[in-house]
Amino acid sequence: MKTFNEIKTVGIVKTKFFTFADPPEEMILESGERLGPITLAYETYGTLNSEKNNAILIEHALSGSAHAAGRHHPDDKYPGWWDAYIGPGKAFDTDKYFVICSNVIGGCSGSTGPASINPFTGRTYALDFPMVTIKDMVNAQFHLVNHLGIKKLLAVAGGSMGGMQALQWSVSYPHMVNSCIAIATSAHLSAQGIAFNEVARQAIFNDPRWNGGNYGREVPAEGLSLARMIGHITYLSEKHMHEKFGRNFQEASKASRNINSEFTVESYLHYQGIKFVERFDANSYVYITRAIDYFDLQEDYGGTLANAFDNAEANYLVISFTTDWLYPSDSSKEIVKALRVSGKNVNYIDIVTDNGHDAFLLPAEILEKNISNFLKSEFARLGKNEEV
Repeated sequence: MKTFNEIKTVGIVKTKFFTFADPPEEMILESGERLGPITLAYETYGTLNSEKNNAILIEHALSGSAHAAGRHHPDDKYPGWWDAYIGPGKAFDTDKYFVICSNVIGGCSGSTGPASINPFTGRTYALDFPMVTIKDMVNAQFHLVNHLGIKKLLAVAGGSMGGMQALQWSVSYPHMVNSCIAIATSAHLSAQGIAFNEVARQAIFNDPRWNGGNYGREVPAEGLSLARMIGHITYLSEKHMHEKFGRNFQEASKASRNINSEFTVESYLHYQGIKFVERFDANSYVYITRAIDYFDLQEDYGGTLANAFDNAEANYLVISFTTDWLYPSDSSKEIVKALRVSGKNVNYIDIVTDNGHDAFLLPAEILEKNISNFLKSEFARLGKNEEV
């Protein structure tokens, strides 16, 4: 029997595109380099109300895209990546809110990135694409939000790298962010997280087809697939992996096993790697993981994390998961402590689960209720403030 969240849906959706920063008005990046024109792929769900105060910006994680909910056509096998939480009656209730999700710059799902055509050469950027940061991604989204005629966002929300963007939004554009929902994230990635990202990048670099980033149609499939396999290991908890796969073999008979025989967990990782190559660009993976590595609110704002939030005007909901070892609960607690030192209003919950980092993507009633209740409170508060 289908649950309520599986039945209620935003339906068929269409990806839209917004282009800005045409030369000579390119966007200036943190590095000082200029980028333009820039195209952002985005999707919207629900309706912007007449007061334009019900808009929520959803930020995606490393391998996400603008397609956060619904399906692109009736035969789609899979809905958007956060379909469990976006839709009528769901946490991000599209009967009440206008939900926006855009693909980040540096991505490969319609937004300008390494696989895009460099207008000055007529060839793909490849590694000529400039380094982009989380702040650059947010600055590009600012232009999209402004284009949509929205002066203040009811909320900015995201998990993992999406949570980093949400935090950056609240710091970079404090007057535009009423509330911030940061899930399974950190104000800076740990050394262990950086190490896993580097091993994944080396898997790509050591694929003979990578060719210094100039691979054309002969993509470094083996390297990118291995990078995804490494990533998937970090997304699951040991307990969840054991319960899902155990020590089960693909082959039932011991007599038929040989050096190529696979455990079920091996087969799962190989499948995830193959599927990833079909939809993602290797250079984008390199650029985005670097952006994650370099993100550090503490370093960017005077050496103390509390300083970063001094000018923030948002109320915060911070959520972590007990078995997330990639973005552990202590990372969220560090954010919460800094927010409280800065005198900000923050709600925090550490959700008990066996699902590891992937927990923010999986349907869970407790996560849905916390998001839903927080948004209801913030929407009511925003309305009262505007009446005054």
